[in-house]
Amino acid sequence: MGEIDLVNRDPNNINDHLKVCFEDVLAEPEGTHSMDCVWSNSYKCFNCCKSLCYTIMTLCCGICIAAEWGCEFAYIAFTHIWYITPCFKVLELNCGCLQKLYGMCIHCCMDPCCEACGLLFSAFKKG
Repeated sequence: MGEIDLVNRDPNNINDHLKVCFEDVLAEPEGTHSMDCVWSNSYKCFNCCKSLCYTIMTLCCGICIAAEWGCEFAYIAFTHIWYITPCFKVLELNCGCLQKLYGMCIHCCMDPCCEACGLLFSAFKKG
């Protein structure tokens, strides 16, 4: 595992849908420019509050939530390594034996019937 990229924190763009700008949330129709001061300050307030709230929530909860997700993915890896993959191997081995047994039974019962039908129908020749 390489070093963490502190500049591009979403290199796989999994959270592109969360990039919300002021204009994505609030917009005024054409011709309402009489309140430019309010609009400008609203823009600054929106961005400041969004950044400040995200920072506070990240500082208060981010490490605990990251630890919980780390435990969750550790549990998933543990379960797959120590339980699910061995179960698949057991099924693969047992199903291989059953497949062989089924094949032997089919050959034992069906081969004579198919050979008899083959001999029967080989007697009818185009003439």
